[in-house]
Amino acid sequence: MISPDSPIKVAIVDDQQLLRAGFKMVIDSQPDLHVVAEAGDGASALSTLKDSDVDVVLMDIRMPEMDGLAVTAKLTEYWSAKDPSVTPRILILTTFDLDEYALEAIRAGASGFLLKDAPPEEMLNAIRTVHEGDAVIAPSTTRRLLGRLITPLPAEQAVASPHADKLASLTEREMDVLMLIAKGMSNTEIARELFVAEATVKTHVGRILHKLGARDRVQIVVTAYENGLVKPGE
Repeated sequence: MISPDSPIKVAIVDDQQLLRAGFKMVIDSQPDLHVVAEAGDGASALSTLKDSDVDVVLMDIRMPEMDGLAVTAKLTEYWSAKDPSVTPRILILTTFDLDEYALEAIRAGASGFLLKDAPPEEMLNAIRTVHEGDAVIAPSTTRRLLGRLITPLPAEQAVASPHADKLASLTEREMDVLMLIAKGMSNTEIARELFVAEATVKTHVGRILHKLGARDRVQIVVTAYENGLVKPGE
């Protein structure tokens, strides 16, 4: 639990000033959250955030100068090289109509999606969720967006996928956990489904992340979809 004395530090990147102001007002109303940086385009976001002390970034996917996809990739690469243990989380700000490149942002290192018109409480929970890292994949909208965006690889490509060997390294129980993560279950729900302790699930999740070389649970979901283990709508 985050103490009000050490709030989650949030950055907002969006070219709409009124939207940034609205998000900032909602976020700063919470004792455990605080907006520490803002940017109105991709280029300024990159220069502002590279060395900023920030925990979570709300990143618009479409902006002038440099889009959210390019900024996410560059920031993730920079932060990972600097100190992989403290890489800030990036939430993609999106709508259902603008998402040709949103999955690429996830591959580049983003930790989830957030609809721009989501209720304030959902936005606040999303920020806390990705900051926690081991909670629900992302906001509830992530599963619906993944279902719309991800086309599983054909069987022959899935076998040749660079992730195939990594998936083969998972134990039977780890594969069970991966499948339930891919279906959007939280650790608590997985524990109930498999009749094990939640701490045991967390251990399995940690091992899956390590074996797949994944940054977070969203990347586990992407791997499962791309290799045909789960199909949109399941």
